[in-house]
Amino acid sequence: MTADDPAALVERHECPTCQAPPGSPCRTRGGKVSPQYHSPRHMAVPQLRAELKVKTPADRSPGRAWAPGPAVSSPSVAEVVTEGIARIGYARCSTATQELQSQLDALTAAGCDPIFEEKISTRVKVRPEFTRALDLAAMVKRTTPQVRVHFVVHELKRLGRGTLELVYTAEQLRQQDIHLELLTGPLQGVHDPSGHGAALFAFFAGMAESERDYIRDKTLEGQASARERGRHGGRPEALDADLVAMARDLYARRVPVDDIRRKLIIPTGKRAGQHPSRATVYRALAPVLRPRGDTAEGTAAHT
Repeated sequence: MTADDPAALVERHECPTCQAPPGSPCRTRGGKVSPQYHSPRHMAVPQLRAELKVKTPADRSPGRAWAPGPAVSSPSVAEVVTEGIARIGYARCSTATQELQSQLDALTAAGCDPIFEEKISTRVKVRPEFTRALDLAAMVKRTTPQVRVHFVVHELKRLGRGTLELVYTAEQLRQQDIHLELLTGPLQGVHDPSGHGAALFAFFAGMAESERDYIRDKTLEGQASARERGRHGGRPEALDADLVAMARDLYARRVPVDDIRRKLIIPTGKRAGQHPSRATVYRALAPVLRPRGDTAEGTAAHT
C-alpha cells in the first residue's frame, strides 16, 4: 500500500470498535480480518469521513485469521488538529415563514457536514433536530477521540432563549470535549466555555436574553399605543363604513344577500376590485338581520 491509499490512511489510527492497533486491519468478533474497516475508524481520516465504507485490500487477507500487521506510528495530536475537524452544523428559525437558507449557506461555507435544520420555536422544550445534532457530535467524539469536533451555529440565539439554557448547552458540549463554534456575533469563533470563557459566555448569553426582552417589551408597547389610536391589528376589513351602510340599506329594501354581494366591490387590499364573500356580507348585516323566515330569501323559499 502507498501512503495515499485509503487503507494506509485508515490504518494510521487505532480502531475504537475492534481495538486493532495502528498498522493492522480491522477484525471481526470471530477473530478474522474484516472485509471492510469499521466506520468510526475511517471517520478519523478527514477525506474519508463522508464514505459509507472503506474496503480492506486483498493483500490484508480479508476473511482469513487475523494477525497484527507491522506497527506504524499514530498521527500526533497536532496532525489531527491541522488535518481536519469534524464540523456538525445546526440551523434553526422560529416560524415557517422565516427563511433558513442564509444560515445553511454560512454553515456550508464553514465546512459543516452534516447540517441539521428545523423550523421550531425555542419555546418548544424538545427540538428533535437539535437533539440529533448533539447526539451525533457526542458519538463522533466518543468513537474518534483524536478528532476535534465542533458544534457550529450561525449565531448565539440559534442555541436557545434563556441564559440558563445557553450556559447549560455550552456546559454539555464542554463535558464531552466538543467545541462550540459561532459564525457571527460578539462570540464569533471557536469557543471552549471553561475558566474565564464560561463567565464571558454567560455574560453574552444574558445580553442576548435582555435584547429579546427589550424587543418584546417595545412590541407590546407599540401594540398598546396602536389600540389607543383605534388600530387593533389583524387584516383590514374588506368593507368600509360606506359599503356596510349600503349593504344594510339594500337589505332593508329586501334585496337578497347574493344580489347585495354582487353590488359590492372591495375597495382596497389584496382582494381589491372583487366581490366580498357571503360570510363577509352576513357579518356586515349581523346587527340588522331579520329572523330567517322573515328575510327576502326566506319569503322566496316559502312561495
